[in-house]
Amino acid sequence: MANTKVNMSMTKAEMPEQDPVVRAGNFDEVALGYDAETAMKEAARCLDCKNSPCRTGCPVAVKIPRFLEKVREGDFDAAYEIITSTNSLPAVCGRVCPQEKQCESKCVRGIKGESVGIGRLERFVADYHMAKENLPDPVAPASNGHRVAVIGSGPAGLTCAGDLRKMGYDVTVFEAFHKSGGVLVYGIPQFRLPKEIVAAEIANLQKMGVKIVNNAIIGKSITVDELFADGFEAVFIGSGAGLPQFLHIPGENLLGVYSANELLTRTNLMKAYRDDYDTPIKRFGKVAVVGAGNVAMDAARVAKRLGAEHVYIVYRRGADELPARKEEVEHAEAEGIEFRLLNNPCAIHGDENGHVTGIECIKQELGEPDEKGRRKPVPVKDSNWVLDVDTVIIAIGTSPNPLIRNTTSGLSFTKKGGIEADEGGVTSREGVFAGGDAVTGSATVILAMGAGKAGAKSIDEYIKSKAK
Repeated sequence: MANTKVNMSMTKAEMPEQDPVVRAGNFDEVALGYDAETAMKEAARCLDCKNSPCRTGCPVAVKIPRFLEKVREGDFDAAYEIITSTNSLPAVCGRVCPQEKQCESKCVRGIKGESVGIGRLERFVADYHMAKENLPDPVAPASNGHRVAVIGSGPAGLTCAGDLRKMGYDVTVFEAFHKSGGVLVYGIPQFRLPKEIVAAEIANLQKMGVKIVNNAIIGKSITVDELFADGFEAVFIGSGAGLPQFLHIPGENLLGVYSANELLTRTNLMKAYRDDYDTPIKRFGKVAVVGAGNVAMDAARVAKRLGAEHVYIVYRRGADELPARKEEVEHAEAEGIEFRLLNNPCAIHGDENGHVTGIECIKQELGEPDEKGRRKPVPVKDSNWVLDVDTVIIAIGTSPNPLIRNTTSGLSFTKKGGIEADEGGVTSREGVFAGGDAVTGSATVILAMGAGKAGAKSIDEYIKSKAK
């Protein structure tokens, strides 16, 4: 039955979750999702504000009040149609988008209480749709006769491909890995984003007519120049930022030091956590994860699930400066991850056989704010100490792979290796567009999706202008 009354509860409906003690020993999804009754009740908290401030915080321009209205009424199919008119990956966004910094941060209900659970409701609608039997295939628009190549099948590439296909373009996505999804499959753990969800979203795009070519390494298998020679009229580069950064401290080459990328790729994409796969991975005892972003939280929680007795987050700033989502920090703490804040690693210690035995840190105190407004850590003199661990996982960020940079003429790059592009994804080379982590370095899934959407719009304008 439709719900027409506004729910004036000051707090959003709680998300059901696995018990922390139980989930720390498995890779099943942590958050279990709303049921229909809870979703309708939560959607009724929306005040349907005249100016819809929540929409200004959405990089992919979801018509939030309209889809919430349909959820409140119990018309979940209509809600799905509204969401997917602008968002090609709703089940993904509902799980990993930092809504608290995007749409929900603009929600009027958040002024006196908690914002509407927009992300949780988006997930509910997407899951409801996926759970239906005998779903009709999405309608594939007629071809307009123009071909576009998309490099990378992560959130930027998939969004760009989906939007272009809806406009009628023939789109081919070139993916370096054997599995499609980019960071969605190699970077984000199963317990946060089940791979079946990603596969279903990608299958939906393929049913619309998006072609995906796997094991295609641009710069090796084929170059950007060859894509144009093959008849593609525009190229969108959404190849992400898969090159891990390191600390450059003594001992970083010892056995037992991982990049978070390697750990997560082995675990997520190569399924090292499953007994029926032979992917080699170290069995941990005591683990130090250096960094405190979402990737660090993912790495720490994966290590815990792989059997580590103690897992520590080592971070040079304090609790107020943690860059990870609040929800991810809370989940990590509940699962027994131990935080060693205001500590900056300066060396990794090893034994005579080259295996890690500990990580040496210098205690820090917070000084004046830096250029980003965060208080700068300052080392405390003579405060060195050693944390006893057998594994160190470095999770301090990533940068774009230099392969495209080294094989593509006419592009300009930043000092950090990112492709220079404007807000619409336009690069210095005609016909080449770029967006997501390949431009900005490691950022969020939703920002990459927003860049993919902007790139699709620019490509459409570019090809139409050439046709005149």
